[in-house]
Amino acid sequence: MSLSNAILRGVSGAYLLQSGYGKKDLPTEAAAGLQQFAATGVPQFKEWDADTFGKFVAYSEIGIGAALLTPFVNKRLAGLALGAFSAGLLSMYFRNPEMTQEDGVRPTEAGTGLSKDAFLAAIAAALVVSK
Repeated sequence: MSLSNAILRGVSGAYLLQSGYGKKDLPTEAAAGLQQFAATGVPQFKEWDADTFGKFVAYSEIGIGAALLTPFVNKRLAGLALGAFSAGLLSMYFRNPEMTQEDGVRPTEAGTGLSKDAFLAAIAAALVVSK
């Protein structure tokens, strides 16, 4: 594994692992709020039970973070998992008019937190296409 891949995987993996661990024991109300927001990007999430959705997000983040941090997991496979996850996050960003300015790209103050997920998508792309 190259140093650049180790850095990309380490930073994004640690971030997702910590984020997922923080969501592991979400109260139902918090999971429902997260679910409602996620449904702006992926409408099928409206149909899920809030607690199930909360566990899904937490364990998805933990699993992808662990895959990124585990050296024997192929970088392209880890990159594809990160890419799918970041695509879902970016769909919430781009499909929610409160997140972007009138041009539909630049973030509003409310969208700044989600716009950073473009970095996760870029890291995913770098892992998938690197030699």
